[in-house]
Amino acid sequence: MSKKNVFIIAEIGINHNGDIEIAKKLIDVATVCGCDAVKFQKRTIDIVYSQKQLDALRESPWGTTFREQKEGLEFGKKEYDEIDRYCKEKKIIWFASAWDIESQKFLRQYDLKYNKIASAMIIYDDFLREVASEGKHTFISTGMSEIKQIDKAVDIFCEANCPYELMHCISTYPMDDTDANLTCIKTLRDRYNCNVGYSGHEVGLAVSYAATAMGISSLERHITLGRAMYGSDQAASVEPGGLHSLVGAVRKIEKALGDGIIKITDKEIPIAEKLRSHIPWESNY
Repeated sequence: MSKKNVFIIAEIGINHNGDIEIAKKLIDVATVCGCDAVKFQKRTIDIVYSQKQLDALRESPWGTTFREQKEGLEFGKKEYDEIDRYCKEKKIIWFASAWDIESQKFLRQYDLKYNKIASAMIIYDDFLREVASEGKHTFISTGMSEIKQIDKAVDIFCEANCPYELMHCISTYPMDDTDANLTCIKTLRDRYNCNVGYSGHEVGLAVSYAATAMGISSLERHITLGRAMYGSDQAASVEPGGLHSLVGAVRKIEKALGDGIIKITDKEIPIAEKLRSHIPWESNY
């Protein structure tokens, strides 16, 4: 991965609402806006949720039970085959965060370049070892975690000699700007001496701009065709117009950060000569 540019991940997640055509439209949006990758989520319903949860009542477009809702939102092999084909056609990287070991094994058939550890999964040591065993660059979100839990996850990836980067994250949907605690980006970078990204769930773009200005290596935001659509992640997602603005601003901020060397720039020299012409000073240019 480039150390110069923020790796921008458009998190589709389950915002496709179980519709492959919506998924394709979201892939199109990410591609047109200049994102580096799109990301999905994969779950084995009967592993991730208890029978009691699955039997509970929940109204949704797919029925009246929690199971019907979760099964309605979940893509299987047919859909992921199409996602793989479509992303290759559009020349954009895709990968997914698995929520159980079986789902991680399912994703292996697509020879993906990256892995992602969702914040919920960072405490599941066996899962972390399974992912780390693949040796792929892995984004690790740190939401809902304490230092000792992040320490353990980092140790697992280091022991496996698996490349990784952390992603500062606050796991509320949507996140209040006042909870962002972006200084944690520096804390994580200093403690683990690794690249640190930001996975945001806020409404708006300002916090993501601030994170970019702090030198993050990656930025992940949920995207949607419309925040009023059905789904728990929609309200914390970025619509197409916002995504276009976000990517454009991130690229400008990257350039604006510069190299940190204090000097008179070439463009400043003629201005300095003009504005200092009335005072004695020696120019070395």
